[in-house]
Amino acid sequence: MASLLQGRLPVNQDVLLMQKGTLMRKVRSKSWKKLRYFRLQEDGMTVRHARQVGGRDKASFSISDVETVRNGHESELLRSLAEEFPLENGFTIVFHGRRSNLDLVANSVEEAQIWMQGLQLLVDFVTNMDQQERLDQYQHDWFQRGDKNKDGRMSFQEVQRLLHLMNVDMEPEYAFQLFQTADTSQSDTLEGKEFIEFYKALTKRAEVQELFENFSADGQKLTLLEFVDFLREEQKEGERASDLALELIDRYEPSDSGKLRHVLSMDGFLSYLYSKDGDIFNPSCRPIYQDMTQPLHHYYINSSHNTYLVGDQLCGQSSVEGYIRALKRGCRCLEVDIWDGPSGEPVVYHGHTLTSRILFKEVVATIAQYAFQTSDYPVILSLENHCSWEQQEIIAHHLTEILGEQLLSTTLDGQLPTQLPSPEDLRKKILIKGKKLRTLEEDLEEEEEEEELETELEREAELELESKFESETQELSPRSKDKNEKVVMCPLFCSPICCQIMVQAPLPKPGLSLFPKQKCKAILCPALSSLVVYTKTVSFYSFAHSREHYRFYELSSFTETKAKSLIKEAGNEFVQHNAWQLSRVYPSGLRTDSSNYNPQEFWNAGCQMVAMNVQTAGLEMDIHDGLFRQNGGCGYVLKPDFLCDTQSSFQPERPISPFKAQTLLIQVISGQQLPKVDKTKEGSIVDPLVRVEIFGVRPDTTRQETNYVENNGFNPYWGQTLCFRVLVPELALLRFVVKDYNWKSRNDFVGQYTLPWTCIQQGYRHIHLLSKDGTSLHPASIFVHICMLEGLKGVES
Repeated sequence: MASLLQGRLPVNQDVLLMQKGTLMRKVRSKSWKKLRYFRLQEDGMTVRHARQVGGRDKASFSISDVETVRNGHESELLRSLAEEFPLENGFTIVFHGRRSNLDLVANSVEEAQIWMQGLQLLVDFVTNMDQQERLDQYQHDWFQRGDKNKDGRMSFQEVQRLLHLMNVDMEPEYAFQLFQTADTSQSDTLEGKEFIEFYKALTKRAEVQELFENFSADGQKLTLLEFVDFLREEQKEGERASDLALELIDRYEPSDSGKLRHVLSMDGFLSYLYSKDGDIFNPSCRPIYQDMTQPLHHYYINSSHNTYLVGDQLCGQSSVEGYIRALKRGCRCLEVDIWDGPSGEPVVYHGHTLTSRILFKEVVATIAQYAFQTSDYPVILSLENHCSWEQQEIIAHHLTEILGEQLLSTTLDGQLPTQLPSPEDLRKKILIKGKKLRTLEEDLEEEEEEEELETELEREAELELESKFESETQELSPRSKDKNEKVVMCPLFCSPICCQIMVQAPLPKPGLSLFPKQKCKAILCPALSSLVVYTKTVSFYSFAHSREHYRFYELSSFTETKAKSLIKEAGNEFVQHNAWQLSRVYPSGLRTDSSNYNPQEFWNAGCQMVAMNVQTAGLEMDIHDGLFRQNGGCGYVLKPDFLCDTQSSFQPERPISPFKAQTLLIQVISGQQLPKVDKTKEGSIVDPLVRVEIFGVRPDTTRQETNYVENNGFNPYWGQTLCFRVLVPELALLRFVVKDYNWKSRNDFVGQYTLPWTCIQQGYRHIHLLSKDGTSLHPASIFVHICMLEGLKGVES
């Protein structure tokens, strides 16, 4: 069966040469570099590889798996082998999700260019395929898998095997009946269009047909008025239903005559229901739809923890790829752990562990390149600075020189602000989060002073240091260029409130100290300190202390344990604190496997930067991705009003009115083409069930599930209604999970989709499932009916 896309596939000289095959070197590490023969298949959609030309091949990747193609200069691994292989001969295939990149080295620049250009051409084609083209490709893929002897036709025996591959457990008699009906040539095999008819018979949607006939007077079509009724009554489209009906008919009706008569056929109706317009996620929430002009602390900010790691916290690999992936996912707060490196160049790694190291300047260059590819809104670099004075100066130099105009190094207008700027104000700016020697007010005052006066004040400060120490410690700025200056900690009897960074002049004799019992450490370099503007880190002592002593541009970081404790003991105070100041929460150091916590309970208290180990897939990242799926995926989501009010009475642990409670009714109707859990076992067929989970404030967090359907992953039918009552819908997220029932052990994960309550569309909707890794499982979906009711009244089933 020729590919249904054959006539539409972009075919040029590059693609034709790729189909002939090329011997290239596959590179996994500095020591693993092996020749492999790569060839694009005739369908133009899959690449296979073998150990040698003519050898037994196996699938390498599908074009739909590929996100982009990069040249050799952008690969850390290939750069490290630049003396062995010319970088111009190398290229990197980057996949969706968390799948490792594929680094390849061709024998010449020309061969590398053929594959880079050809792959990118095909990737762009797949990205822009419409719904019908995706269906055509899917049918072709199934035919290829079912045609075991590769003779271009499918016998009934091959069809029976294919049904198992498709997760269908069907009586042989019924399967043979469908086979014979489709075999119009009576050749006892299915070819081309015959297989398409067989596939259509398999995928017939009886539940959608019934719904269609409920609104269609003749059972053949929906007139414009009938479709408007459906959109208004079932889909809750309200006043816009009339205009929307015309748009949808024009968009999804396959026949030109139907479009002219403004009617919708069954095929057009199904296309609409399966499209983005028929999706559970409201299309109006996909672009940037929120007010982006409020202060930064009014937003949840997509944040990453130990961004440089692509593995665990003990022995994992540090890589600039961690920053690329985080930024591509919409992360706007990145962590950079910086330590003294050899040859005077600071390095980034997880200190005191066996994780590998990368140069700080490479990290900064990567951030400069990728910071604003996914979102224009500001990136915050959370610097964990463990460096000496000398290397701090190099850090400041790299930040200034590499980031250039992207770096925010002073207030936006040079004036003292009264509140944090907005994401809109900070478009395409990179902010440094870290310690600062002085207040922003003192920095701005100093910028107005003469250099001579600055030098005089510094000299006076050094002379007065010892005499003033006994009375009241003052915070002074070291402006001297003498790199031997030290920081002296406050005496032990000094209260935490007055602890400040102090300058000590260079000592004449090694080991001699003005305060021999005090601990000394390297001072914060003024050049680096001055780059911290709106995000100065300070220690947290109590909410009362923060209100009395801290400013709106200062922020504190909390371990997950500390933050949980504060929410439990003083939840309302935490909410009020987060209404005027930024907070960052990060995972416990005990999570050496890079596991994650549930971010929801910290969002409930209004914490803005809840940092996640984005390299680790799972429930927690599903929740995180669910929240940030809205608002254009820009990395900023506006908090509810009651979390932006410094006088808020909201208690995250014990929420009460006036927050509008709602009741949610979800009828889980059917599933479509669910993937196998164990693809290695042809005979295994899933027994699917659907679990609906709600995450929000503690009283709202719950889950319910349907019964399981035995031996049917292709078109299971449940028809069960689940009822949820939610106190604070503004904070709730819904997660739909399909599981494969297993009475012997835990149910196996099949697919999931998570979204905010506020982005749900009512009515008959499809939920397009994602893998554990967050990538599309197209065409796997579940079909549901959603109904939202105000209040918590009992609901008749």
